[in-house]
Amino acid sequence: MKPVSRIAIFASGSGSNAQRIAEYFAGKGILEISAIYCNSSASYVLERARLLGIQAILFDRESFYNTSDILVDLRERKVDWIVLAGFLWLIPAYLLKSFPNRIINIHPALLPKYGGKGMYGAKVHEAVIASHDTESGITIHYVNEQYDEGQVIFQAKCTLTETDTPESLAAKIHELEYKYFPVVISDLIRSKKRRDTSRNTI
Repeated sequence: MKPVSRIAIFASGSGSNAQRIAEYFAGKGILEISAIYCNSSASYVLERARLLGIQAILFDRESFYNTSDILVDLRERKVDWIVLAGFLWLIPAYLLKSFPNRIINIHPALLPKYGGKGMYGAKVHEAVIASHDTESGITIHYVNEQYDEGQVIFQAKCTLTETDTPESLAAKIHELEYKYFPVVISDLIRSKKRRDTSRNTI
């Protein structure tokens, strides 16, 4: 069976979401992960890619922002979608233009709260705890020219207690990410594929 789409995963850190996505779709024949792109040689996601048998592409700031190298590589791999899984750099205009409404991100809070430049990972959870919020969650959204301001696709919530810490909140958020991110990716791409097929048959 031909894969529904080819996706590229961009990650900057550990890559646990990238691994979860890869494991979720493995053997299903509905989606192909063409490569994992990373902007840090110290990121454990590179080791995860090796263990998963997925090619890893390491790049620097110069090539990402001032050349078309990444776009050329994505096109050579016939990538349809870009999935950001803990990727910390702002996406440049040339990629947004080349993949309109086909770049999605997951954020570890309920946007529009706790979003923007510098708000990622533990920093988000620390801010939520410091504000004494009673709930947090995840937001999956399209990517645009600004950090965390793209159209929301999906949100899921978790409840906080008085005893929660940034570490315990992080564990709750990871549970939501692992549960929902692959499913939302699958549903989104399938829905887009159906719409495109419907237009082509009219």
